[in-house]
Amino acid sequence: MSRRKSKRQIFEQLEVIDAGAKGKTIAKAPDGRVVFLSNAVPGDVIDVQTHKKRKAYFEGKAIKFHKLSEKRATPKCVHFGVCGGCKWQHMSYEHQLHYKQQEVTNNLVRLGHLELPEVTPILGSKEQYFYRNKMEFSFSDSRWLTPEEIASNEDLGDRNALGFHIPGMWDKILDIDKCWLQTHPSNAIRNEIKQFAIDNELDFFNTRQQTGLLRTLMLRTASTGDLMVLIQFYKEDKTKRELLLNHLVERFPEITSLQYVINGKANDTIYDQDVICYHGNDHIFEEMEGLRFKINAKSFYQTNSEQAYELYKITRDFAGLSGDELVYDLYTGTGTIAQFVAKKARHVVGVEAVPDAIAAAKENAQLNNIDNVDFFVGDMKSVFNDGFIKENGHPDVIITDPPRDGMHKDVVNQILNIAPKRIVYVSCNSATQARDLALLKDNYEIIKTQAVDMFPQTHHVENVVLLEQR
Repeated sequence: MSRRKSKRQIFEQLEVIDAGAKGKTIAKAPDGRVVFLSNAVPGDVIDVQTHKKRKAYFEGKAIKFHKLSEKRATPKCVHFGVCGGCKWQHMSYEHQLHYKQQEVTNNLVRLGHLELPEVTPILGSKEQYFYRNKMEFSFSDSRWLTPEEIASNEDLGDRNALGFHIPGMWDKILDIDKCWLQTHPSNAIRNEIKQFAIDNELDFFNTRQQTGLLRTLMLRTASTGDLMVLIQFYKEDKTKRELLLNHLVERFPEITSLQYVINGKANDTIYDQDVICYHGNDHIFEEMEGLRFKINAKSFYQTNSEQAYELYKITRDFAGLSGDELVYDLYTGTGTIAQFVAKKARHVVGVEAVPDAIAAAKENAQLNNIDNVDFFVGDMKSVFNDGFIKENGHPDVIITDPPRDGMHKDVVNQILNIAPKRIVYVSCNSATQARDLALLKDNYEIIKTQAVDMFPQTHHVENVVLLEQR
């Protein structure tokens, strides 16, 4: 049954029946329309209050639970439900994997209209918490307040925060006590910085007014034991900056790279800023199967190191290399996959549109004494002209790992023109992957597909597909 309340609608006693895209779960309204939910688990029986109505669906949240699902788990994080991350902490891990696998398969079959072989079960992550090697936090002098705090009319004291943006609120920062995503000493460093800044009157940033000193904090850990800390200051204050940085050097001797940025522009991205090394090295090293990858403050590297190794092994296995193949690695980034497969290939050609990434790829290849790789900067839509193929050779295998938007249709057409024997498509978005595979299906057959969970407690999932010429 349903009843009206203001402009919103309440549906009572709905059963949550499934999980859908973007981490939402699904119930059905009495009129048959889908209701997308942000705070329920399949198997819950709930009352729902809607906040959005469309022709084909509603969006809402559970306001009363009549029955709790057996698929539920108790969230470990005290910030669950407010913080924008780890939205599936309330679902047991085996069921998280089930719905991730289901999403990948549904996208390939329903969106791409693809014929699949027997689907290999999703590869779960050994570590379900403390698996991220990179975390970024924001400072704020006016932390986000709960509705209860606002209604109390009490003096709330210190309003400083060092944490995450509230979803959909660019100027609201949730103060984080303990984050379950990055291993020790991540929490200790963040909390120490916050307390030291408060004790020594280092101003936290105000996004609306563009005032303050402390702006963002980035922490990068590595399997090698290296540890990078980068603090972004809104303005230069040498005395206060050195006070904080010297304290970190003394308090955390395990920091191998301590860096800072002075950024007075409107946004806090550092990619167009000078990063200054204050103590230690201007980089850290990650290691994988004997290969070492030099990572600086601006480098991209898979944020789950252990699971990235599993993803790369699957990619290499799917490529089926015997040592005689010429491999093209599209969207190579800093060349990690290219270098990882190089010892099994005759030669690897990596292509990437970002010049800094290619510079890092070349440096790492030299560091690893890999001499059968070449890296090129180029727009993926135009790089595969006849001249490029003539100069670098006709690939036997193409590995492609595009961003979430997938490949431009011109890139897909170029791959069809090149007609390699095998294609290995690595994707972080199976919907755009399905779209691209549909364009290839007349010429290529799907041989294998393997989902990999890189981000436990979230709905995100990677998928690897092997295609062979028909």
